[in-house]
Amino acid sequence: MSSAAAPAAAQAAGETPEPARGKKKLIIIVAAALLIVLLGGGAAIFWLKKRAAAEAGEEGTAAVQAHKEEERVPPIFVPLEPFVVNLADKGSERYAQIGLTLEVDDPKFAEEMKLYMPAIRNAILMILAHKQSAELLERSGKQALADEIMREVVRPMGIEIDAVAHAPAPQAAPAADEEAASAPPALPRPPVHNPVRRVHFASFIVQ
Repeated sequence: MSSAAAPAAAQAAGETPEPARGKKKLIIIVAAALLIVLLGGGAAIFWLKKRAAAEAGEEGTAAVQAHKEEERVPPIFVPLEPFVVNLADKGSERYAQIGLTLEVDDPKFAEEMKLYMPAIRNAILMILAHKQSAELLERSGKQALADEIMREVVRPMGIEIDAVAHAPAPQAAPAADEEAASAPPALPRPPVHNPVRRVHFASFIVQ
């Protein structure tokens, strides 16, 4: 048999040539390697997601725990002697007897307030003296009074919560007006922390 007829005879006998078998093995090896890489990558992604979820859960649990611990901290109250003051009603004499308790966020600040108590009481009396009975009898009026007291009781201690109102400037010359118009706008004042959290009314009598 000639050498040219040998491959044909091998194919007829059902035998695969050696190069074809090598290619098939190579394909199987590459496919197996890709499968291993894909499985490994999928497992790694699953593990990373699981770990991230666990860390997020731990952070959420820690935040909840910290919040609960913060809630368990007892509030700090500064009770004040009752105020008796004539109100600003026109045509009638009305007065109010009001007991207040201030809730603050720092025990050191509570102790410091005692040193400023005469000035603090004066600030509250000035607020009450300008109120009318109709204002104080409404719930909204009581809330407005509490908000105003929160702002004013810390002023004697150098804490300015609200912006100071200025009188309107006198009318200037046209050139000055142009300069003012071209000047950059004033930056808003950053918020100031108020150590007084709430104002609690211990008693509230208007007669």
